[in-house]
Amino acid sequence: MQDKSTSLAAAGPFSEFERQAVYRAIFTRRDVRSQFLPRPVAAATLERLLLAAHHAPSVGFMQPWNFVVITGSEVKAAMKAAFVKANAEAEAQFGDGRRQLYSALKLEGIGEAPVNLCITCDRTRSGPVVLGRTHNRDTDIYSTVCAVQNLWLAARAEGLGVGWVSIFNDADIRSILKLPDHVVPVAYLCIGHVEELHSAPELEVKGWRKRLDMRSLVFSNAWGRRR
Repeated sequence: MQDKSTSLAAAGPFSEFERQAVYRAIFTRRDVRSQFLPRPVAAATLERLLLAAHHAPSVGFMQPWNFVVITGSEVKAAMKAAFVKANAEAEAQFGDGRRQLYSALKLEGIGEAPVNLCITCDRTRSGPVVLGRTHNRDTDIYSTVCAVQNLWLAARAEGLGVGWVSIFNDADIRSILKLPDHVVPVAYLCIGHVEELHSAPELEVKGWRKRLDMRSLVFSNAWGRRR
């Protein structure tokens, strides 16, 4: 029988200082697009970010993620070209009232960020039957997104900025990064040092959307029942 004393750890609350640090990382995290500095990201720092991502929760402990670290200028240039093509397609989908504002937004920092990172989901990881995934196949995708969030918060604590670039055609990412068919690109991130961040999300600062009132989103016991 396993000794519980060697497999369990204390579950008490953090100290006030530690707790505030966690919430500070959450509330001051930003999607960075234009504030990247050319200073390289230290290998040890990047290793810590990847380790934080790798310690994300995953359904059935399947750990479906992989990390494609991109620093080469040729690959970045190809990804930037793929973004430009997809961004033009996206812009055309907005009506005249929003299109002008959309075109004025900077939505990526692919070339400026020293490190680009693609976090993927291997949909075959752990085999065809996975504990907790038997009734919802997409829990592997959800788990991979938890890894993205872990990395993002760790980066904030390290003083690094992260920007999620989502405007790509799937086929372009697959071709450029040579992803196998069973691997899904979940997040393409730009990572680098920053000197300052917006005090609020950039899309809110620039008038795209406002943050919703959290209380309007919370129900009690069933949909639509206010607390």
